[in-house]
Amino acid sequence: MQPNEPVIKQINADGLMPPRGKYSHVVIAHGTAYISGQLPVDGEGKPVTAESFAVQARQTLSNLDACLTTAGLQRTDLVQVRVYLTDMGNWKEFDEIYGEWIGSHRPARAVAGVSALNHAAGLEMEATAVVGSTEG
Repeated sequence: MQPNEPVIKQINADGLMPPRGKYSHVVIAHGTAYISGQLPVDGEGKPVTAESFAVQARQTLSNLDACLTTAGLQRTDLVQVRVYLTDMGNWKEFDEIYGEWIGSHRPARAVAGVSALNHAAGLEMEATAVVGSTEG
């Protein structure tokens, strides 16, 4: 780290609507990237929650990709992913879509059923990644 470099770096993802709340898409601190909860919202800030669960899941994963890319990271830098589903009946479909997206990489993961999410979304995802990973 350079002498005048901030210990905490806040980043908003290219291609995503800037956060409307008091948070950043990604915060990097001491070699770890913390990616805020991503919802099925398109790049213009429009929720796609009227669409199928599969469309919502793919949009959410696309948003996670945008956060990773803007932070100079890739999927193989992920060390933990947390998933919140409003209907655990969507678990199998989510796992299949996620499996296609993540490939052979296997970060730690938690999936929790929740009663409701912003915009009446079917899922939300947040993640933690290592900055400067040698995998790839």
